[in-house]
Amino acid sequence: MDGDRRGWLQCLLSGAVFVVCMAGTTLPTPLYSLYQEKFGFSELTVTVVYAVYAFGVIGVLLLAGNASDTVGRRPVLLAGLGFAAASAVCFLCATGLGWLYAGRLLSGLSAGLFTGAATVYVIDLAPYGGASRATLVATAANMGGLGCGPLLAGVLAQYAAWPLYLPFVVHLALVAGSFAVLLWLPETVGEPRPLSTVRPQRPALPPQVRAVFVPAATASFVGFALFGVFTSVSPAFLEQSLGVDNRAVVGLIVALAFFASTAGQLMVGRVGVGRSLPLGCAGLFAGLALLAGALRWDLLSLVVLSALVGGGGQGLAFRGALSAVAEVSPPDRRAAVISTLFVVAYVGISVPVIGVGVLTGPIGLEGAGLVFIACMAVLVSTAAVYLLRRPVRART
Repeated sequence: MDGDRRGWLQCLLSGAVFVVCMAGTTLPTPLYSLYQEKFGFSELTVTVVYAVYAFGVIGVLLLAGNASDTVGRRPVLLAGLGFAAASAVCFLCATGLGWLYAGRLLSGLSAGLFTGAATVYVIDLAPYGGASRATLVATAANMGGLGCGPLLAGVLAQYAAWPLYLPFVVHLALVAGSFAVLLWLPETVGEPRPLSTVRPQRPALPPQVRAVFVPAATASFVGFALFGVFTSVSPAFLEQSLGVDNRAVVGLIVALAFFASTAGQLMVGRVGVGRSLPLGCAGLFAGLALLAGALRWDLLSLVVLSALVGGGGQGLAFRGALSAVAEVSPPDRRAAVISTLFVVAYVGISVPVIGVGVLTGPIGLEGAGLVFIACMAVLVSTAAVYLLRRPVRART
């Protein structure tokens, strides 16, 4: 019993470290309007600054996505925390756009190292027989951490002094505490090898995977694109079109999407993989429709509903996609296939967002948002129809 308690304590502490790292990646979300005022850049620049993060994640996934299997979990996670700390320092020292780009890139490198390694580490540390519960801890830590970032920054920016500095000082303190926790936690890789043995992990798509992968990747792309718009563009829409200048409220609305995604992922166990993908697509479509209504009629209530419904749909669709793709992948290619799915997802969180920024100049934020919604609605509808005609049959 004492061993179980110690195992769960270690599992939860590693989950807390996961939360701290992921929170740092969304910390600037409610602060972008302040940076716009300070440095005088456009909405397009906001989307590019945001998207640089995704390029960092993709680079790590392709070059070192399997590093923790080779050199050990703790060295990779310590490096991830180091990048998170460096990112916070860049934002604290920001005197121009270059600092913001550097901060977002470092944040992406941090998230890229943590996404796979921390998930496996949380599961590794759980007591025997606790893998299922540990998976829920990792899921909640990942998406919950992403939600905590804008919420923390919004509250501090609204109700405390130094809005462009205090959130990052607090995050640095949390990262320092996480370093101490990681140094106390044990390594779970039995025989770590030198860093020189790490090899780039190329995307792979065996023929037998393609029928499942295409609709699963499409739903993942749309879900992450919706999150990209929420975390980069929605603060400007809330402030400019709805007059919401309370940054704590802005941070809360963005956080709701991530918390709803966590709930959606936890529902997959009850719904089943076969139904979670089409239901997730339906949730994404409904979330997009609500967001379109919010843009058209300037209604805050529809923005909140879009965050909840779309976030829940994203959670259902993405965990269902991961489970389905993992199930049909050959064991010796599974990691490469899942890395490919993550690459598609992070392309979704960057490229469409930049497209919205490009269109904002000529047709305005509302018009750009509606074009984005129309494109994503076509994609997710196509995936849903395909899944209804050819259901995915996989274990949860």
